[in-house]
Order: sequence, then C-alpha cells, then structure tokens
Amino acid sequence: MLWSYFSSIRWQDAVDIVLNSYILFRLYVLFRGTNVFRVITGIVILWFFQRMAFAIGLIVTSWVMEGFTAVAALIIIIVFRNEIRSVLQAKNLRAILWEFSYKTEETPIEILVESIFELAKSNCGALVVLPGKEDLMEFVRGGIPWNGLISKEMIASIFWHDNPVHDGAAIIHGNQITHVGTILPLSVRENLPSYYGTRHRAAVGLSEFIDALIIVVSEERGEVAVAKDGRIKNVRNMTELKRILLGHVGVFRKKSKYPQRERLEMGAAALASLVFITGVWFSFSQGLDTLTTLKVPVEYMKRNPEMEILDASVDDVNLQLRGSGTLIKSLRPDQVQVKIDLSKAVAGGNTFTITQENVTLPPGVFLNMVQPSVVEATLDIPVKKELPVQVDWVGKLPDRIRVSSVELNPEKVVVIGGKHILDKISTIYTKKVPVNNIDEAGSITVNLALTPASLKIDSGSKEKITVRYSVAKGTETL
Repeated sequence: MLWSYFSSIRWQDAVDIVLNSYILFRLYVLFRGTNVFRVITGIVILWFFQRMAFAIGLIVTSWVMEGFTAVAALIIIIVFRNEIRSVLQAKNLRAILWEFSYKTEETPIEILVESIFELAKSNCGALVVLPGKEDLMEFVRGGIPWNGLISKEMIASIFWHDNPVHDGAAIIHGNQITHVGTILPLSVRENLPSYYGTRHRAAVGLSEFIDALIIVVSEERGEVAVAKDGRIKNVRNMTELKRILLGHVGVFRKKSKYPQRERLEMGAAALASLVFITGVWFSFSQGLDTLTTLKVPVEYMKRNPEMEILDASVDDVNLQLRGSGTLIKSLRPDQVQVKIDLSKAVAGGNTFTITQENVTLPPGVFLNMVQPSVVEATLDIPVKKELPVQVDWVGKLPDRIRVSSVELNPEKVVVIGGKHILDKISTIYTKKVPVNNIDEAGSITVNLALTPASLKIDSGSKEKITVRYSVAKGTETL
C-alpha cells in the first residue's frame, strides 16, 4: 500500500513537498526562540490532533479543533504583528531565504560595564535593555532607530541630561545600540521600595513580560541595579555587573560547542519539516479517498487542418475520480480535461482509447475509471459533390395499379462530405416512400436519407424533395 502511494508521486509533487518543507524550515530559522514560534508549535499540535479526530470519525471534535486552528492562525497575525515585522526586517533577501545565524555579534561587556559605572559616578540616570531570546518590540513603545556601535562616548551622550532622549531606554543588540528614547511598560507591583522611581519600575515592568536584562542607573543615588525575570537587585561593583552580563549574553562567547549543536538542531529541524510536509501532502492527496464522477467534454487536439471531424461516437465521457475528501469537494469542472491527440489520425474511421495520459487532473486527484473508454472518430477531407436523387419506394402497389411517371424537384442536390465517402456514392436516396395506398396520381414531400450521418446537404440545395407521380390502371405493377 505504501509503495503504491510513493509510486503515484509525480515530479511536480516532489517539488511541491521539497519547496514547502524548505519554507517551513526557514520559518523555524527566522522565528525560533520567539513567542510566535511557540504559538505556531501549539497550532501544529492542534492541527495534528484534528486530523486524528477526523480520521477516526470524531466529527464534532474535528470541527471544533478546525475552528480553533483557523482562529489561532488569525490571532498570530494580529497579536504578533510587531514581532513578525521585526524578524522579517532584514537588510537583504539572503537573510530571509538562506542565511543562517550561527554567529552573533558579541556585546562589548568591558565597555558597557565601565560606561555604566561612569554614569553612576556622575549621578547621570540611565536605562539600558539587553534583549534575550524573546522579542521585546511588542512590549515597548516609541523609540528612535540608532544603530550605532557601542562606545563610552556614545553611551554618555545618549544619557546626558540635556539630550532629548535621555529619559528613555537604550536597546542593545550585539555590539550596537539599535534604539534610544524607548518607553518601557511600568510595573504595578506594590511591594517595590518606595524610593524606586520611573526608571526602576520600567525596568521591572519589562522584565515581568520577557527574558530581557535591564540595567538601571539611579540619578538621585548614583546606584546601579539590574532587573531580570521580574526581580531587581543592586550591583555593588563592576566585577559583579560583568559577571551578570556574561551570564546573560555570554552564551554567544562559547564558540567551541555552539556551532556544532546549532548544526545538529538545524539538521533535525530540516528533517522534521520534510517529514511533516510529506505527511500533510499524503493527508490531502491520498488519505481518506473519496470517489466522485464527472461528465467531461472530449477535446480533440492537433487535427490536420485539411481534415474535419465528420462524426464522433461520443461528445463527452464520465470520469470516476478519487482523492481526499478535501480535494474532491474543492474540485471544479474546469480543472478536469479530456484531450485526444489527432496528429496521427487518418482519413476515415479512427479508434482512440482514453488513458491517464489523455486526462488532465489537479494534483492529488487520480483517475479511477473512464466510461466509455473507447472513442471512435471519423475524419476526412470535406468536398462537395452533385448527386442525382432517387426515390426509395417500399411496399407493394394495389392490384392492377402501376406508377406511370415520376417527377422530382429538385432532381439533383449538392452533398458535402468526406472525399473517401463521396467517391463511393453515385446516387442519393430519399427516405422510404410506401406505395401500398397509392391508387391515383398525387405528390408528396420527403426528406433525403443521408447515409452515413456525416453527410450534409449544401446550403444552396433543398433538403426536402417534392415527388409528383402519375398512376395507370392495368395488369402491370411497379
């Protein structure tokens, strides 16, 4: 059974699986460690259980989970729009499509520590944020993009009391100050010391939401404090602050094991993406097969322009299709086509067998049966030929009655048909005219009998023939 599934995969399906696996893998690379990634993981797990519920027939459970999955996907876009924007704001397309961040710019700990204590020594207030793995842009407001390299002079100028942005926070990513004048959320806790001002409450407030480390320099007391995980404590000297900063950002300094662990993680993520997308593909294209029948018109392609199709046994065929219920329900008639190649057709009768090659189907839908599977088509070079008309009398005249004369109007007609057919025809007959009740002269109007049916009467000729006949009584009969 499994082999039959894999044998039915087209090269387009393989490209489809690989492409979507890579897209999923890149989403993991871009959003790992963020709140978005954790929510997406929850949605994937919810989708997995929804498919299981559907497979075992839990209709209500499956329906409820499907609704939750759709709503959750919308919530991600609305709630985490800032986090998504910050991840996708790359300087070039390469960072989104294939670049890997194995190395991170190291924060210059020594410069930062010395700058902080110089600010404290001069009673210059400061608020510095060092993000962790979680994105902080959805929790902060305002701020001016800076993107300047860290230096003592840079930090001192930002928090100089006459600088318009000195009351806001400076955000540090790697070796750069990315934003200044940023407003942080204030903590509403009542157990904080009463002498803590706005800077300290802002530091604690942000640390309650995400895993960032916030350094506070008190303007009144010249003290240095550090807030993390909702807690804040004073730092006595540069050695202690350096140790705290190394504990927060020092993971990027371990160059010996990190790249290898990172590559193993990336390899596992790539494999998981491929397995997941393959499972999704089988779920949509193969799982829970549903049958449906469509009536599809037959299209004749690549016909010799000198020949015409004079007759065909069918105009459309019935296709029995199979596929997952989801794909079958979304199937449109214009997505299914039946085409017959006439490039090798000859003048006269031709027989074609409809196979998978003649049927165009959307991915994931497969042909089960065709009715009828054989189509006959007559092709020939159309020509015109003038043929005499003859009445096709049937039956037996009454006794002692005979037809003495017959007059036809018109006596000849122009017939259009295939050259090979008309070459074999010298007379065109009317439809059958019974003679059983003829006992006197008269006239009738009768149609022509066009055999085979591919023959047509030219527009300049009459399709009905008027037959005038005379009778005579005697011993001879017709």
